[in-house]
Amino acid sequence: MALWGNNDNVTSTGTVSLNYDTGVVTGAGTTFVTDLAVGQVIRFGVIEKPGTYFGDAVITGITSATQLTIGSTAGLSGAAIASTDFTVSELPKYTVLDSHYSETQSDFSANVYGISTAGAAAASGTAYETGVGWVGVTTYTDNEGNLRVKKEILVAMSGISTGNAPSYPNIADAN
Repeated sequence: MALWGNNDNVTSTGTVSLNYDTGVVTGAGTTFVTDLAVGQVIRFGVIEKPGTYFGDAVITGITSATQLTIGSTAGLSGAAIASTDFTVSELPKYTVLDSHYSETQSDFSANVYGISTAGAAAASGTAYETGVGWVGVTTYTDNEGNLRVKKEILVAMSGISTGNAPSYPNIADAN
């Protein structure tokens, strides 16, 4: 399996709960066996909704349509994950264990997004204007209270599928 895939939204049907002690994810209304694969990344919560994003983890086993196992909880916040929205992605797995992309603080946010050709065109003229591929977007507030956005292309590639409208952080345009 490659280090990254071309789909940033494989599935998000149902909700999930996590047992931190065992690394077992239990789903309700999910179809893990038919929709997912080992090596994909599960994102717990919704980045665009403050207070509802818990982090990302790599899927290491799929037991049934409602149960899978993650490899590590290191990229998670530690908060209880119960009946939570989720998405599954083929984003670069190395970013899950990179604390820069897997931890959030009140004045700093860094996440990885799949940017399609259409998404890059839609972002033209905004703070998210960039090339296609897997992009790391970091936002922070500088010492003078200005919102800053830093974006870096982690994997330049065409053919990224976002599954929805362009997937960007939901913050005001910044310089």
